[in-house]
Amino acid sequence: MTRSYGSFVSALVVAALLVGLTGYALSAESAVAPINAADGIGLKGYDPVAYFSEGQPTQGVEQYSLRWKGVTYRFASSENLQRFKADPDNYLPQYGGYCAYAMSLNRIADIDPSRWAVVKGKLYLNNGFISEKLWSLHKQRNIESADRNWLRFPKQALSK
Repeated sequence: MTRSYGSFVSALVVAALLVGLTGYALSAESAVAPINAADGIGLKGYDPVAYFSEGQPTQGVEQYSLRWKGVTYRFASSENLQRFKADPDNYLPQYGGYCAYAMSLNRIADIDPSRWAVVKGKLYLNNGFISEKLWSLHKQRNIESADRNWLRFPKQALSK
């Protein structure tokens, strides 16, 4: 009986998340910008290198900015900016900076920069507490699903 109740609660949590995501998430039928950016700023202004070097989300500053593939990234220090310039692909978040859990469900959702994980040297971001926790339950399976979905997701042309 307890197992059935636990499965029921899990299903309710997933259903609640899906209902929440559908308010602002797009399915793979809609073309999206290849990089999640608001007003041309990637990662909501957070330093992509700091997730690796500081082990935490760190707000970047305008003084240390770089435009990369049509999106401006901000860094907390000159050192982090130089690290990024040397190997941008090493620091950029997966799925264009969209929510990893939503992508595993073949959806697009915005991110909360404080909901993140580095797995096997790659940065994954999530939309919020619930999506982060659900994604974390089966990271590898969710990553595999999201990788497949991201490849199939139609993207708009990159701006210069």
